Amino acid sequence: MSIRQAMLAILEQGPMYGYQLRAEFEQRTGETWPLNIGQVYTTLTRLERDGLVEIVGHGGADESDQDGRPDQAASDRQHVSYRATEAGRGEVSEWFATPVPRTQPARDELAIKLAIAVTLPGTDVGTIIQRQRSATMASLQDYTRLKRSGRAAQPVEPADLAWSLVLDSLVFDAEAEVRWLDHCEARLRRAATERALVRRDAPAATSTEGAAR
Repeated sequence: MSIRQAMLAILEQGPMYGYQLRAEFEQRTGETWPLNIGQVYTTLTRLERDGLVEIVGHGGADESDQDGRPDQAASDRQHVSYRATEAGRGEVSEWFATPVPRTQPARDELAIKLAIAVTLPGTDVGTIIQRQRSATMASLQDYTRLKRSGRAAQPVEPADLAWSLVLDSLVFDAEAEVRWLDHCEARLRRAATERALVRRDAPAATSTEGAAR
């Protein structure tokens, strides 16, 4: 997922502080991929360096709420405000117009885990698959409940529809993962059966060759 382009797209709406930008991103994605504020400001710094955003205002003096604690809005005002430049808006347009490439898929921890596990003698890959399936099914049930309740069930605002679409993606991914795990389990059983047949037939073949000699 490109945080860079997503942040630029949100900044097209108007200038924002880092905390505002993070809040907007998380609201639209249902906090599925929470951002560290340090990551937000690091990305903004790089975007400014590349001429894709510009600073349009600086924060004022420190302010506190009635309890004397730092106020969140005051904290935001201590930071600069950014907006997308013409070049930044152009990069957003290109991002939306370009399909997400599949030639270099993101690292899949589960696929890597199983790929390594099947190569290591003594590893109970079947148990790994069973535990993962249980965990994925539990997540799928959680996603399904979220889709049937709250703002995702009847999206009114664009941010609600965005969250609903993210949930759809999570549901489809979880369903696909369960199907893939079922496939992996079937492949393991078939491979084990084939190995057993090879071992069973090997002594008979050896005896026949000895008799022929």
